[in-house]
Amino acid sequence: MAESHGEAKGQNAGTHTEADGGHHGGAFPPFDSSNFASQLVSLAIAFVALYLIVSRVALPRVGATIDARQNKIEGDLAEAQKLKDDSDAALKAYEGELADARARAQAIGNEAREKLNAAAEAERKTLEDKLTAKLADAEKQIAATRANAMSNVRGIAADAAGAIVQRLAGVTPDANAVNNAVDASLKG
Repeated sequence: MAESHGEAKGQNAGTHTEADGGHHGGAFPPFDSSNFASQLVSLAIAFVALYLIVSRVALPRVGATIDARQNKIEGDLAEAQKLKDDSDAALKAYEGELADARARAQAIGNEAREKLNAAAEAERKTLEDKLTAKLADAEKQIAATRANAMSNVRGIAADAAGAIVQRLAGVTPDANAVNNAVDASLKG
């Protein structure tokens, strides 16, 4: 038994040495040239599996998301263009109505101005006619007052001339002679 124990001990010792990273004499497994073929096959299988997963699952989802987003953007742009066209049409309608309102206001203003001018002209004419009549009456009254005043002036002048002659000469002059002298001086 001692021998088998020793053999077992020797086998354990060798196994233990390899497991502890003893000097086995091989290279790092990924860089070992004897493993290249199996590694290339594994890489090809992993690449094909990854390609199939991406092309069958991930890409359709991403494509659908991109298409949905593109459709949403196009819909939003179409809606924005429609709203812009509507606002342009509303603005043109507003500007047209504003121009019509301005034209109506201008016409109403012109009509009111013409009515006021006609009324003012009629009132001015009436006032002018009244003033002309009053002026004619005033001129007649002035002429009558002047004639009356002139007749009074002649009488006053004759009286004054008679009084002056009486005072200076001390003689009472003849009334006909005084009247003739006053009439001559007033004409001349």
